[in-house]
Amino acid sequence: MTRSIERRIADILDSIARCRRYVALLDAGAVDVVGMAEDAIERNLQIIGEAANHLTAEVVDAHPDIAWPQIRGFRNILVHQYFGVDPEVIRDVVERYLPPLAEALRQHVESGPASGA
Repeated sequence: MTRSIERRIADILDSIARCRRYVALLDAGAVDVVGMAEDAIERNLQIIGEAANHLTAEVVDAHPDIAWPQIRGFRNILVHQYFGVDPEVIRDVVERYLPPLAEALRQHVESGPASGA
């Protein structure tokens, strides 16, 4: 089943919203809550990277300020080198890099229909 570009953009935006909610739990103090939040954030970052990998050149090229190769590469690190992922790097990604990505994709959606299947 192929997902539309619009659906992939929505997947990214939904996952960004989840990551931003869950990052607040990293300071909860309860070890189990922090562990679950870290797991949930990593999973949503994987979704973001996978969905970004399937965006059309039109979407990617419209936002050259977004580090698309790094987004896709970070997904690969999370999946294949999961044992070496620093929780502070995860937090930094969520707090520093996801807001501009969300803004770029919202602007893209607002500017007209995304093309592609």
